[in-house]
Amino acid sequence: MHNSKHKHFDVIAIGGGSGGLAVAEKAAQYGKKVAIIEVANMGGTCVNQGCVPKKVMWYAANLSHAIHDAQGFGFNTQHNGVNWTQLTQGRNEYVNDIVKYWDQYIDSNGIVHINGYGKFVKTEQGIHYLEVNGQQYSAEHVVIATGGKPIIPSIPGAHYGITSDEFFTLKEHPKRIALIGGGFIGVELSGVMNTLESEVNIYAREDRLLENFDPMLGNVLMTEMSRQGITLNMKADITALNKTSKGIEVVNGNERKVFDIVIWAIGRAANTRDLNLSGVGVYVNNNGVIPVDAYENTNVKGIYAIGDITGRVALTPVAVDAGRKLAERLFNNVPTVRVNYDQIPSVVFTHPPIATMGMTESRAKQIYGNSVKVYETSFTPMRFALSDNKSTTAMKLVCVGEIERIVGIHLIGEGVDEMLQGFAVAITMGATKADFDATMAIHPTSSEELVTMK
Repeated sequence: MHNSKHKHFDVIAIGGGSGGLAVAEKAAQYGKKVAIIEVANMGGTCVNQGCVPKKVMWYAANLSHAIHDAQGFGFNTQHNGVNWTQLTQGRNEYVNDIVKYWDQYIDSNGIVHINGYGKFVKTEQGIHYLEVNGQQYSAEHVVIATGGKPIIPSIPGAHYGITSDEFFTLKEHPKRIALIGGGFIGVELSGVMNTLESEVNIYAREDRLLENFDPMLGNVLMTEMSRQGITLNMKADITALNKTSKGIEVVNGNERKVFDIVIWAIGRAANTRDLNLSGVGVYVNNNGVIPVDAYENTNVKGIYAIGDITGRVALTPVAVDAGRKLAERLFNNVPTVRVNYDQIPSVVFTHPPIATMGMTESRAKQIYGNSVKVYETSFTPMRFALSDNKSTTAMKLVCVGEIERIVGIHLIGEGVDEMLQGFAVAITMGATKADFDATMAIHPTSSEELVTMK
């Protein structure tokens, strides 16, 4: 690392995850002097403890399903469980290759990697000074992209539980698992581990999983999870975790159950506490979230925040888009380009997967009242025609006004994870129900149901 007393850059990104890398990459392309402050692996949560390793596990779980289902189609298959060591080692190698790629990429693009934790020291005449490992660095533009970390509640014995971060370091296949939290991390990990033949209990405070999504999705998912053998503990009130000779005990009201591991999945908090933001006057909410305007500006000129820490949609492509567009505004003289936070397609990798974009039915009715029209369908896909596993696919289109513009699309079922991206193009372009109806169906597929709905 540079030993000179002080280094000056055009832009410094704090955090080498999706957002920080995106802004650094673009700025470097425009010939700027760029640094990224990152203490851990490049790639952030997504690459190291999030989307990437999770999706590898999800594919493994899908293959596990397929081995069971194959018997109904006439295959003499035996399911002998998963070799956990082989699966996790392969997954880790795959992740490490991506990290290596990013290390080499930032190197070859002349981006400086400052290894450590950064914090603000002072701001003078529009230049922001940061300290890392006792050394000072400065820049006209500083982008805070420090992401989130899993929340652990303050109840007795909470530390006996692990989070999604540690889940990806488990050396042994846990047989009895409790997942605490009914959001997307809780339901994704529950689905994976149940399919890989662990005994899974999920605990959620709410009476429906994925409470912030359209109710159809949570309701179908709960039916599917129960059918697959996951124990749902809804309206849970976890008051303590206890270590016993048999494992970790979860105290839920008057009930007690013992597990090999307990995973906290109750949400994520913004990693902003140790940046000394108050020292340079950056406004932060009590929960650590940094409020920004539509152009990712904080209240201090030249300091920006992107990604999960802004309290908006915590998704990799959103942080990437925000980072790239910020660099466009700062260094490519395109002052008006910005992220459209209203039309973001996303997928939850459950079993079966969920794909959703736009407004829920109730949100649309709040805004548009009686001019909302909803189309729905549900069926068993042909993929399960000869198998005992009768998994449901359900679809909903939320339309508005006389022209029935599609403002919401909600899908759960086999294959919807790959289905939505193309439909998202149409919806982003302003598609109406008539546009869907005018599109020729592809038969026999599940996706044709979206263009034949009555």
